[in-house]
Amino acid sequence: MHLRGLLWLNAIVSLLPPLILASATVEGRVELPKSHSAPVQAKRYEIVTKGGVLSTQPPLAVVYLEGAFQPPVSLSVKQVVQKDLTFIPSLLPVRVGTKVEFPNLDDVYHSIFSYSPVKRFDLGRYRPEERPIPAETFDKPGLVTLRCDIHEHMRGLILVLNTPYFVMTDTEGHFRLAGLPAGRHTLKAWIDSRTTREKAVELKSGQTLHVDFL
Repeated sequence: MHLRGLLWLNAIVSLLPPLILASATVEGRVELPKSHSAPVQAKRYEIVTKGGVLSTQPPLAVVYLEGAFQPPVSLSVKQVVQKDLTFIPSLLPVRVGTKVEFPNLDDVYHSIFSYSPVKRFDLGRYRPEERPIPAETFDKPGLVTLRCDIHEHMRGLILVLNTPYFVMTDTEGHFRLAGLPAGRHTLKAWIDSRTTREKAVELKSGQTLHVDFL
């Protein structure tokens, strides 16, 4: 490569954010609970309870990196849609401070509320055309259970995390979490409302670490 080309390349590289140049990746698999046959009504609402444990059906996990990270400059607005008398998605991971909207796409009234300690709210009854999309800001970490006062079997989950580094697994438990800072951290896998596994990891710049929660 000509000297001019090398100088141009070095100039471009010097402008890239440090995390892009020196980021790490974690990939692996989480052993998920076995998907079990649920009553038709429970299947319709996607969230099932077994022994007081809330989880998605089929099972999914959220893998995240715990640590002290800089607060975000801004956060995008997320949505949990009410469609066909279900919450979509049934499980939504967000960072602390995220605003979540709750659009009603059904031709019926919904009344979304939560009694969860980390976030209590009541949006009241509304149809799509009656008012602006209701929204709430989730400012404390923890699990929030969504319910509908009209359709009592509707359930949804919002997992509020104090980290920008998280990803949902696929239905086989596979995950890939990229753009991570190098160093020693704790990697966690949220599996259901009573099960979160964790492992200590040492991440190195430019490398991919394989971690399984089995």
